[in-house]
Amino acid sequence: MGKGLGDKLVLAISSRALFDLDESHRVYEAEGIEAYRQYQIEHEDEVLEPGDAYPLVEKLLGLNEQLGQPRVEVILVSRNSADTGLRAFNSIQHYGLGISRAAFVGGRSPEPYLRAFGCHLFLSTHAEDVRRALQSGFASATILSGGPRRAASNELRIAFDGDAVLFSDHSERIYQTGGLEAFQAHERDSAREPLDGGPFKPFLSALNRLQQEFPPDACPIRTALVTARSAPAHERVIRTLREWDIRLDESFFLGGLEKASILETFGADVFFDDQAGHCEKARDVVATGHVPHGVSNESQL
Repeated sequence: MGKGLGDKLVLAISSRALFDLDESHRVYEAEGIEAYRQYQIEHEDEVLEPGDAYPLVEKLLGLNEQLGQPRVEVILVSRNSADTGLRAFNSIQHYGLGISRAAFVGGRSPEPYLRAFGCHLFLSTHAEDVRRALQSGFASATILSGGPRRAASNELRIAFDGDAVLFSDHSERIYQTGGLEAFQAHERDSAREPLDGGPFKPFLSALNRLQQEFPPDACPIRTALVTARSAPAHERVIRTLREWDIRLDESFFLGGLEKASILETFGADVFFDDQAGHCEKARDVVATGHVPHGVSNESQL
């Protein structure tokens, strides 16, 4: 066994984000934990259908084959016990996914173990687990069901919102308290002052390092910023990414226009946004991760 995961990009994912466990979850909600346990044991040889984050996981693991070395690690982290989690592992083996590590925490939040695994990103359908992970400093999102899957492709495309996701929510707070004019004046005056990093900065940085291992004209990873910002608030974003030495392949400054059509055209495999309203619209065209972080989510705490 290895002593650590080194400089790999590490994704931790819950079993319900990876596989469709809606039926067994209904058993849990209606009849309780013991009925759920028995249901999973009785069905553990039945292969689970892929869940909303399955295509993302499949493409991330596919990068290892393209690079000829293990540079991405996916770890199953689950509120299940090992007993009830056996069905998920059987399904992993059925699909040939390169996932060999898991944490089954028996009904508790897996958040304390993310640091031990050195995770860059945590995806789950359990909103409270995601909140705890964000509070502990990990890029985390609640995967929403309903997003259609992209056509089969070896290219991995990930889109990010800006404020409260890649960047801190400081500027968003100014917008929500002072309005658009105050926000634009602040961003214009602060154009040469880099934004503070948000919860997804470390994940984007790790993804960017992985991109650099491929030839520039043959990289299978493509990233995009899809933000409601527009001129003059664009300059600070551009200068911030330059200061961070992070490359985004495409950037869209929409000035309040709907994001869904851009995301559909970009062909994102997943989109991360902090605002629930944006996520609800995006989920119709792309698998979407809600990032419950920052001022837009404080009323929900």
